[in-house]
Amino acid sequence: MKRKPVSITRDSAAPAAALAALVLLWQLLCAMKIVPPYMLPSPEKVCAAFIKDFPLLMLHLRFTLFEAGLGLSMAIATAFALALLMDTNTCVKKALNPLLLLTQTLPVVAVAPLLVLWLGYGSAPKVALVFITCFFPATVSLVSGFTQADDDAARLLRSMGASRVQIYRFLKIPQALPSFFAGFRISASYAIAGAVIAEWLGGDGGLGVYMIRVRKSYSFDKMFASILLTVLVSFALLKITAILEWYALPWKRNSADSE
Repeated sequence: MKRKPVSITRDSAAPAAALAALVLLWQLLCAMKIVPPYMLPSPEKVCAAFIKDFPLLMLHLRFTLFEAGLGLSMAIATAFALALLMDTNTCVKKALNPLLLLTQTLPVVAVAPLLVLWLGYGSAPKVALVFITCFFPATVSLVSGFTQADDDAARLLRSMGASRVQIYRFLKIPQALPSFFAGFRISASYAIAGAVIAEWLGGDGGLGVYMIRVRKSYSFDKMFASILLTVLVSFALLKITAILEWYALPWKRNSADSE
């Protein structure tokens, strides 16, 4: 019997209802003038601004997606290579752990101007900031996944003559995938926000640049429209991550089907 794919949106009714209630409350606050319009534009005005500036928003979104996608891809690739190195060498793991923690404790707002000073006003500092933001969760999750691999299974494979590459291919990497995707989701959620924050410091395009321009003109409805687009793109990225996880973990998919 052919199994049907598990819908990743089957449990979305409750979150959708909560979101609708939040938007309704927002509209009521604006309609009753409890909050001044210049502080909180109504959802109607935000949607109108979104539709009106949609072509311009899409133009700026291209810059942000490029920077976020490149930075996230570099972070995942580097995290995978570094996690393998740390898992195979205990000394390297002990030496690099403090440096990994250091990258997480660095304040983004303080690092961003330095990256602009060192790398200029192009895409390089934005990509670097996304890389720094996304690198830590992916690396830590992969190292944790490799560490949790079944030692008895690894010894069994070695007794059967398996090489280190085969042990990683057939044991450690498959067992580390759930931890990897947990970190990947966190990194993906940081990517767009990291790119937008980096763009606040200047550049030719991007949602962050658009936000700064509309803020200076006091067009807060357009400001909220850009925030809405940022949230939607981040949500879409998380859904793509969930789909990738669904295809990469067939044993998890099969257990969900059997429930």
